[in-house]
Amino acid sequence: MFDFVRKHTKVMMFLMFLLIIPAFVLVGVDGFKSLNGGGAAVAKVGSTSITQGDWDAAHKNEISRITASMPNIDVKLLESPEARYATLERLIRERVLAEAVKSEHLNTSDARLARELQQNPAIASLRKADGSLDIERYRQLAASQGLTPAGFEAQMRQNLSLRQVESAIVGTALPSPVLADIALNAFFENRDVQIARFTPSDFASKVVASDADLEAYYTANAGLFQAAETANVEYLVLDVDAIKKTISVNEADLKTYYEQNVARLSAKEERRASHILINAPKEMASADRQKAKERALEILAAVRKAPDTFAEQAKKNSQDQGSAAAGGDLDYFARGAMVKPFEDAAFAMKKGDISDVVESDFGFHIIKLTDIKTPKQRSYEELRPGLEAELKAKQAQAKFAELADLFTNGVYEQADSLKPIAERLKLEIKTATGVKRTAAPDATGVLANPKLLAALFNPDALEKKHNTEALEIAVNQLVSARVTQYSPARTLPFADVRASVKERFVAAKSTEMAKKEGADKLAAWKTSPASANLPASVMLSRDPAQPIKGALLEAVLRADTATLPAWVGVDLGSQGYAVARINKVLPRNPVPEATAKQEYAQHAQWLASAENQAYYNYLKAKFNVQVKVPRPSPVVNDLQASGQ
Repeated sequence: MFDFVRKHTKVMMFLMFLLIIPAFVLVGVDGFKSLNGGGAAVAKVGSTSITQGDWDAAHKNEISRITASMPNIDVKLLESPEARYATLERLIRERVLAEAVKSEHLNTSDARLARELQQNPAIASLRKADGSLDIERYRQLAASQGLTPAGFEAQMRQNLSLRQVESAIVGTALPSPVLADIALNAFFENRDVQIARFTPSDFASKVVASDADLEAYYTANAGLFQAAETANVEYLVLDVDAIKKTISVNEADLKTYYEQNVARLSAKEERRASHILINAPKEMASADRQKAKERALEILAAVRKAPDTFAEQAKKNSQDQGSAAAGGDLDYFARGAMVKPFEDAAFAMKKGDISDVVESDFGFHIIKLTDIKTPKQRSYEELRPGLEAELKAKQAQAKFAELADLFTNGVYEQADSLKPIAERLKLEIKTATGVKRTAAPDATGVLANPKLLAALFNPDALEKKHNTEALEIAVNQLVSARVTQYSPARTLPFADVRASVKERFVAAKSTEMAKKEGADKLAAWKTSPASANLPASVMLSRDPAQPIKGALLEAVLRADTATLPAWVGVDLGSQGYAVARINKVLPRNPVPEATAKQEYAQHAQWLASAENQAYYNYLKAKFNVQVKVPRPSPVVNDLQASGQ
């Protein structure tokens, strides 16, 4: 094929000309641009469109960022309409701020960028001992974000410019202590409340559930009575442990490895020494250090003349209080126990030697090596089991990178089976049944990995039974899997779920009855307060230790108390209904001074945030932001609504 192309280049160019030019004539350049434009616009900021492709790419990056920091998160949650819409809102905000930067000419100077780069902790960690930047590691930092150093700096410059837009508002918020007191006192005030609850369990015995009612409920709510989709799968794992099982170490290599490592694996050599120390810490003035050195040289000369007097000289002259009384004896020590200059000198001496003056951070030492304890070399037979395991691990680690490419290509090139690559790499094909799209919270192992589960339940894997791509789910661990049998979600027969249908039907009907009773009582008690049969009052506030929370608490604290008593009815979702009568509004309890300061600081943040949001709303109007997709409906959480 390629030989034909090379031999008939002119013919191929002519054919391409005939195909491409008419396409430009018919579609036009703008038409080709629109093909690559990422689809329809989902939002507009000024004259700039945010396309479906922009949104999809941004959300994909967001999912990658979140799953990298929280590997066990359910990816399904991140694909919810609410999560996707949040990504669109962030994308719109970035574009709005970018327009503001351009409009207000809020450019970041080179000096400001350089200062930010110098203060950046990630970059500071890349500096060498001499303070210069390790350029190679800097390139790696940028590359980890898919950028060149120039791109990394351009992105940081843009971020600094965007930050200027909001910092001008947030940094100039001026909270008034008087207004803060009014707001905080109102926010934390106490309300004396009587609450009547109408719970579904109180009405369950009144529900009549005929077979016709149950079958009708089952038909209308078939989605509640489904068996989850499951898959039977087979999978391969390539990691260091799997490779170790394929490695056999021959005896000759093992003996060579023993000879190379016997010293390391045997006990460490220890040395015993005595010393005379003249103190001279490194922060001492240079003139004083020189005097200390001269004193050490005088003692060295005396010791060299009479080596047997070393202990006596140490007792008399050494300024190491811990060893002087023992004639300078430091007992046995191995490498790593002493400061490096001392250790280097001691391990370079022979037994009985006396060193020259050795300088360390503590001062000046004169060392006498008094003994050498040579470790007993451990035999080959004694070390063989550990050596074999260690050598296998080293070889497996080295081989992993080589086999990883073979594994990745193999599962892709022969996508209908894992058997060929398993046989080639001598890997065990493992199987599992009843695998679900989302792992159980306590699940562990390969099949609990959300990336692998998402790949397994991808249409390509489900419909064509193809191998998934090789996924890196941990350091030095690749996995590929394929679906051998798929059972889609299905509605269970009524006979099998009759008990569950009845339970749900009764719960739904008793909830309806509880809400109706509560709403009726609220209307009656408002008309005739004296007829209200309410329990003893409780004091409610926004105290964190408050036993009542959620929608009920918020409804009580938000109620208009201009006229007391005030009545509030609260729908608690599956928990029924509540009627609250607010009798009194009392000032908040006094708080310690430290708490008051924290609250003032929090109020200042709230104020700054509110002003910033107001400014952002102004910018959205200024740059004519248009969102072309509807906001998803919020999901009601019954537990939150219940106030439990």
